[in-house]
Amino acid sequence: MDTAQAVLLFVVVILTLLLSILGIQVFFILRELRQTVSKANKVLDDTGTITESVSMPISKLSSIFSGVKTGVAIASLFNKVTKSDHKKHSKEEEE
Repeated sequence: MDTAQAVLLFVVVILTLLLSILGIQVFFILRELRQTVSKANKVLDDTGTITESVSMPISKLSSIFSGVKTGVAIASLFNKVTKSDHKKHSKEEEE
């Protein structure tokens, strides 16, 4: 066997070992990336659930405030009507 062939065989064996190790490392990196994406997806799902559970009471509270505002407006209108009727009756009694 010639020295050139021996060196070439040695280089091929080393490159084969390095590429095999590199392939195994890429496999582990991709597996870890898949686990990380799975965990991130779970966190996003949990965040969506928490957001929904917080937004429901806030929307209910908003509708309660809207109802109270409408009630105050109706009471104010009723108060104005009552005052105007009271003034009319007072003027009629004075005459």
